[in-house]
Amino acid sequence: MASILALHGPNLNLLGHREPHIYGSDTLTEINQRLAQRCAVTGHEFDSLQSNAESELIERLHVARQDGTNFLLVNFGGLTHTSISLRDAMLAAEIPFIEVHLSNLHKREPFRHNSYFSDIAVGCIIGLGAQGYELALEAAFTQLQKQT
Repeated sequence: MASILALHGPNLNLLGHREPHIYGSDTLTEINQRLAQRCAVTGHEFDSLQSNAESELIERLHVARQDGTNFLLVNFGGLTHTSISLRDAMLAAEIPFIEVHLSNLHKREPFRHNSYFSDIAVGCIIGLGAQGYELALEAAFTQLQKQT
């Protein structure tokens, strides 16, 4: 059994209400519930954190480094394009991860085209809406099987 942690950045608590034409109508609660259910069926543990504060995400990564977290699913929202400190925390955690984005960043404003995380991620899933999280989870299961 592995422990999987989903980290969601700023404004993702507004999913389902904020710009549904871009981000879809699923709420973050619904997304996390589906991920938790799939983990339970496969015998894995699931936890998640959404924070609008960069420092809380960094602190949770510091804890994950010590608590047995085996894999991360991350969507850092706008911090994807700005946070070197969060990147440093990801590197320090030394936990494999998949980067997820609901919208296709490459179809959006130029400043969204750059990610501080893609080059250190196992993989990236972008532009597939809420389904991207579920696809990332299935990919995480495959990656975890390779580790054993």
